[in-house]
Amino acid sequence: MKTNYLLTLMKKSRNIPFVFLAIFALLISGCKEKNKDTTTTNSAEESKKPNIIFIYADDLGYGELGAYGATELKTPNMDILANGGVKFTNGYASSATCTPSRYALLTGMYPWRNSKAHILPGTAPLIIDTTQVTVPKMLQKQGYYTGIVGKWHLGLGSGNVDWNQTIAPGPNEVGFDYSNIMAATQDRVPTVYIENGSVVGLDPNDPIEINYKQNFEGEPTGKENPELLKMKWHHGHNNSIVNGIPRIGFMKGGDKAKWVDEDMADYFLKEAQQYVAEHKNKPFFLYYALQQPHVPRTPHPRFVGASGMGPRGDVIVEADWCIGELLKTLEKEGILENTLIVFSSDNGPVLNDGYYDDAVEKIGNHKPAGKLRGGKYSLFEAGARVPFITYWKGHIQPKTSDALVSQIDLLSSMAALVGSKEQGPDSHNLLDVFMGNSDAGRKELVIEATSRTAFRSGDWAYIPPHKGNPLIKSVNIEIGNDAEPQLYNLKEDLEQQHNLATENPEKLKELSTAFEKIRGIKAAK
Repeated sequence: MKTNYLLTLMKKSRNIPFVFLAIFALLISGCKEKNKDTTTTNSAEESKKPNIIFIYADDLGYGELGAYGATELKTPNMDILANGGVKFTNGYASSATCTPSRYALLTGMYPWRNSKAHILPGTAPLIIDTTQVTVPKMLQKQGYYTGIVGKWHLGLGSGNVDWNQTIAPGPNEVGFDYSNIMAATQDRVPTVYIENGSVVGLDPNDPIEINYKQNFEGEPTGKENPELLKMKWHHGHNNSIVNGIPRIGFMKGGDKAKWVDEDMADYFLKEAQQYVAEHKNKPFFLYYALQQPHVPRTPHPRFVGASGMGPRGDVIVEADWCIGELLKTLEKEGILENTLIVFSSDNGPVLNDGYYDDAVEKIGNHKPAGKLRGGKYSLFEAGARVPFITYWKGHIQPKTSDALVSQIDLLSSMAALVGSKEQGPDSHNLLDVFMGNSDAGRKELVIEATSRTAFRSGDWAYIPPHKGNPLIKSVNIEIGNDAEPQLYNLKEDLEQQHNLATENPEKLKELSTAFEKIRGIKAAK
């Protein structure tokens, strides 16, 4: 209306200066209208992009969820995701251990391509190259605000970290706008939270010192001072004591900054909820990395006894509650129907993983791996086949899919979702599969476990010869080592009880050749 009015005045007026002023006003008005239209368009485009949340459990097995067959353990909120989205029966982490899987999840690259991608100590340098494509970096370029809350375990700094200064590079240097993390695992020092590169609550007059080789003079340890422990160590966890729990590695100082283990789930949940509430008006990515059910299992008193299976079962119930609370937050903020949630685990289950906590004694009829053989650290199916769910209320229709998918594929698939052309080196665009519109997943996949690899192709699993003990006695898990090649038809033998390598030499040759082509090296003999 203003534009038309000015045009009318210009036609009627004989006052030349007024005419020029009118023309100038017209141009300004047009520019404002154009900018307003552009802003509206950009806002509309941003609002169409869904929020993306990765919920990543730690050591949660294939058979832990009710939706995946568990009968002794109740997981109602995880089941909401599974029963309301796509529940994958052939969903894999890239590895049977934590750091490699987390590396692949964020980079879309097989972890065995990076010689540093193995279980890291708490003092390890960052193993993601800051020039690499990552999920958060790709999403940043598409207008997303990106954040991580929870477990990191991908290294920090460039070598010797000074925990009393800003710690970099870290999550913020590989694509995360916001980070609130623990450096490695709950059983490793440093036992502090790190927000955007700074230790939370650190008293500069009580500096932190960390050493993974030798103890600091006068500091108690789990091995030398058992009288100070509220949780006894079984193997490997007998160094510095924090909150009555012996850890891996030695730590001195930083007392005010040390976490309280029983409060950790609440702490990270609150941070995740706050992140969602603060960034609900524009598309965001949240990597919510749970610490459960990794050791030490320290449920908040509200959940002690909730499972009847001891601390391990209790922290799974606690993790399920956390997921339910996050879903409530999404609903309260009015963004649940505009949020794609991916739920999975970094590797398979383990019971006794360093502490005496009744995980073995109170397991009862619960089967953490379901029907699968092996567990954490293993090349058998239970090592890397994990719960894998995509949920997007109102957009993904509930279904069970047998498609072969890997967490490696999330980078390229999320890129396709938001209109990015970036890809991960080993990542496949399986967006239609994750959205439930197709069952045409991967044809093949390399699985890794503690620097050893195996191969999945169609219904077949191939484990090349690997030297070493076939059993890790401390955790009582078969890890897949054998002097001879192993070949299993998973469609007919999900439990991997019948090695068909001798009976089916043609299939063995087919898979070993395909495996060696991808790996670029011959299998170990």
